[in-house]
Amino acid sequence: MPTTEPGAEPRARLSRDRVLWAAVALADAGGIESLTMRKLGVELGVEAMSLYNHVANKSDLHDGMIDIVFGEIDIPSGDIEWRTAMRRRAISARAALSRHPWAIGRMESRATPGPATLRHHDAVLATLRTAGFSIELTAHAYSALDSYIYGFALQEASLPFDTREETAEVSRMIMARFSSGQYPHLTELAVEHVLQPGYDYGNEFEFGLDLILDGLDRARHPT
Repeated sequence: MPTTEPGAEPRARLSRDRVLWAAVALADAGGIESLTMRKLGVELGVEAMSLYNHVANKSDLHDGMIDIVFGEIDIPSGDIEWRTAMRRRAISARAALSRHPWAIGRMESRATPGPATLRHHDAVLATLRTAGFSIELTAHAYSALDSYIYGFALQEASLPFDTREETAEVSRMIMARFSSGQYPHLTELAVEHVLQPGYDYGNEFEFGLDLILDGLDRARHPT
């Protein structure tokens, strides 16, 4: 008896990768809180119980989803200078988190990380150690960089605007709530910086990143 309608495309074989990518797509669209095994099964055209042939449970599903996000981040290469490698990695991580905002706050939460996650961490550590960072300074550098990357991504995702037009509108709405001269420094920042042509909050990321890299370089060569 045929399993598909005559002339219909045969259904793709279910696999762990297919389950994970479908879960990532659902989380991207509606947030990870809305992701259920039932919804995932419907998306894949199978009963929810079939998913357990490919993921052990929801925690295993989340492990695999986070591993996909880590797999999208540029891994530092051993033939690139450490600062360039760390800068590229940070920019790539922010871009990945922009595509998958549900992953913010979960990147370091997995007790059973997947292979892409482990490869990523090991490559970052290798880059820093090869550049002459001590073990202690490597730990400090990793913590400082990740705290900044994840913190910036969280702040950026929580802002009440996305486009330049929305930024200007929100700024004007806030300023309209208080009388002229009441908050002079907020007004100055809004008028002279935020409302200027070409403003993009995301541009702040690389400025802060370079400050951290400058500080790490000085720490690597104490006077």
